Amino acid sequence: MTLRVASPVAGRVVPLGEVPDPVFSQAMVGPGVAVEPDRVAGEVVSPVDGTVVTLHPHAFVVATAEGQAVLVHLGIDTVKRKGEGFTLHVVKGEAVRAGQPVVTWDPAEVEAAGFAPICPVIALDAAPDALLDQAPAGPVAAGGALFSWQR
Repeated sequence: MTLRVASPVAGRVVPLGEVPDPVFSQAMVGPGVAVEPDRVAGEVVSPVDGTVVTLHPHAFVVATAEGQAVLVHLGIDTVKRKGEGFTLHVVKGEAVRAGQPVVTWDPAEVEAAGFAPICPVIALDAAPDALLDQAPAGPVAAGGALFSWQR
């Protein structure tokens, strides 16, 4: 089974190694890619169809019916903001569709507050070779293909 994982934000696809946090850049929680978001306030959308199993203002995990879980992290060290600047549109346990708004935020405001707004999108607990068809570095729209996850 192959899962298509979409970009939660519009911006520029960059390799995970460019994320200024070793937990992500060294793929400690799983492989994936990152998106350097456009600096405009807007909605962050679910990358897959599934259930919101973890929900914080700065990060969320959506698990598919097949058990694949995708982490979206909005910026680095943004947990220190204690939710400031993030508006949630869903609750934990809610079923979501790919492309459905989950959070609203402003990457420019996050950056102005001293945090890197880069967004890692991680295939949790996936094998390093499980990701296929990874989007090349460059522009991506919210909802655009980031990678496929072979299970």
